[in-house]
Amino acid sequence: MSVNIILLGPPGAGKGTQARRLVEARGMVQLSTGDMLRDARNSGTEMGRRVAEVMDRGELVTDEIVIGLIRERLEGPEGAGFIFDGFPRTLPQADALEELMAELGQRIAAVIEMQVDDAVLVARISGRYTCGNCGEVYHDVTRPTKVVGICDVCGSTDLRRRADDNAESLRTRLLEYYKKTSPLVGYYWAKERLRRVDGLAEIEAVAAEIAAILDSGQSAQGA
Repeated sequence: MSVNIILLGPPGAGKGTQARRLVEARGMVQLSTGDMLRDARNSGTEMGRRVAEVMDRGELVTDEIVIGLIRERLEGPEGAGFIFDGFPRTLPQADALEELMAELGQRIAAVIEMQVDDAVLVARISGRYTCGNCGEVYHDVTRPTKVVGICDVCGSTDLRRRADDNAESLRTRLLEYYKKTSPLVGYYWAKERLRRVDGLAEIEAVAAEIAAILDSGQSAQGA
């Protein structure tokens, strides 16, 4: 039976890294709101045209449209489960997702919150850069490229830093994240699905914690 999870965590907590590992190791499907919107816009479908029209007007895509995109994916071939990354962000979105999952006879088995120390996180992200070709993530101190200026994975020299990966911007992003996400933490805690992992631990250690949660088959909340 497939296992569906939600990954919660502030920018830089490692959600994308752990999602990729789950996709590769378990065959799960990552549902990233940004990726779904980009795919829809280029799909030529009716939903895709709606997305393009909204984005071309510079407006935010409505929850209704995002839920519609998620429905399309959930109604596709059943795999090893879905990873929701970046959705839900608000309580109305969480309610809408619950209703959709129930309608389709599915459920969210666990909501995994990747907890971090904000000061450490700021230091971590301030030195972060990625390969523009393959998406591999590096860090000035903890994970530099083996050869300066060249991606270890694909050999590309297109290494980029996000303009907002600086201390001031990060603090603003963290504040916005906590304002929006705190209600979600309480929401899923009340539903006894919240599990917590140390997002600042080594990648392998975080992956092992997440694997233990999935393999336990439990949705009971952690301490």
